[in-house]
Amino acid sequence: MQPNQITVPRGRFSVRDSGNTDGYPLVMLHGWPESSYCWEAVHPLLRNDLRIIAPDLRGLGESERTMEPSLYQKIELAKDIVEILDALEIRDFFILGHDWGGVVAQEVALAVPDRVIKLVLMNIPVINNMNGNAEALEIIRSRNCISLWYQHFQQQPALAEAMIRGNEEVWIRYFFGKAGRDGTISEDALREYIRCYRIENTPATGAFYYRAMRHDVKRWAGLAETRFSMSSLYIHGANDVVIIPAYLNHIENCFKTIDVATIDAGHFVQEEKPHAVAALLNEFLIP
Repeated sequence: MQPNQITVPRGRFSVRDSGNTDGYPLVMLHGWPESSYCWEAVHPLLRNDLRIIAPDLRGLGESERTMEPSLYQKIELAKDIVEILDALEIRDFFILGHDWGGVVAQEVALAVPDRVIKLVLMNIPVINNMNGNAEALEIIRSRNCISLWYQHFQQQPALAEAMIRGNEEVWIRYFFGKAGRDGTISEDALREYIRCYRIENTPATGAFYYRAMRHDVKRWAGLAETRFSMSSLYIHGANDVVIIPAYLNHIENCFKTIDVATIDAGHFVQEEKPHAVAALLNEFLIP
């Protein structure tokens, strides 16, 4: 799928659209430090009756590099997605999100629950799972928070901007680790993410996702009694060192209905195991 630029009142966004307007819309939201390109391995394996809508989130991919940090609160990024869908005249849709895209997908599902047919999350905490998230963080703290170093680094004022610029290739390749080195994740994908991270101001806008967390967490603290009303699926790459299995503790209390599928993969599950992910989606995403 080739990206196209779309301008809405909230800004300019790059959107990949499979174009089969008779299909059931499936909104696919990427995480950090990727772009909508991350769905390229999965897309050809999906059912023909799905219309794929894959935006680049604000500040990443080829969407605009907004230099207002408050717009990277996840509830604000959800407003971006709703506005894009309104512009495309899409009323009801499936939504899938990985990493930060999974948080944005949850915020969309809370904002317009009557429009979300089904919700799929991949390797991201469930934002209303106070107990499970606390248990996972306790384990991570017992390991000295080593796996979260990149989050703390990017939360420091001006540090990411000063140190990543000119070093984008080293920065991006680090996070894809062995899966990037051995070809599990394609070289084309890595080069695309490096290219996008070299766009002016991306070290800052990428860091804004993490600097906004203090506001996000305050909002999510009030969601403990909230339940997602639509049928949901959680796909977990079980070898992820950041989204560890404990994050799935108690998630059955956060949804009206939830299925969990575990895949032998790391964090970037849709790129490491596209056939397994597509098979799960093809089975679950039936109106």
